[in-house]
Amino acid sequence: MNSAAADVDSHSPEERLANLGVNLPPAPQPVAVYVPAVRSGNLIYSSGQLPIVDGTVAHPGKVGADVTLEQAQEAARLCALNALAAIRPLAGDLSAIKRVVKVVGFVASTADFTSQPSVINGASQLLGDVFGASGEHARSAVGVAALPLDAPVEIEIVVEV
Repeated sequence: MNSAAADVDSHSPEERLANLGVNLPPAPQPVAVYVPAVRSGNLIYSSGQLPIVDGTVAHPGKVGADVTLEQAQEAARLCALNALAAIRPLAGDLSAIKRVVKVVGFVASTADFTSQPSVINGASQLLGDVFGASGEHARSAVGVAALPLDAPVEIEIVVEV
């Protein structure tokens, strides 16, 4: 095992987040009639999470017009953090997560933008950094015309506990 993998295995997800200089935000408040996450058996499903920081959408607009690829990747990372914040209360803590099962990413983009998978890599990379091999997941990356609150990205995550 290489030293990076050993480091992932020897620390809790919360410690790995701290090592990345990242604080898990408070669980996001729903913007409509739904709950942030639901547990069914050993799976927890997050609702779609937007890149909201301190009540404001980060990098609003469409990817390929108003939002760069790098900004969209950062937005995807923020969405993943918000999804983990929604999941944590139902899991007890992030250490209870055995595996990230699935990530679904929606990218509000121009008609000619075709790098949706590269955008969602922002979320996937964070999950790998936090959970190591257990963060590897099945994934979809879908381009859409618009998202709530003019967000450039929305992420859903399913985890096993």
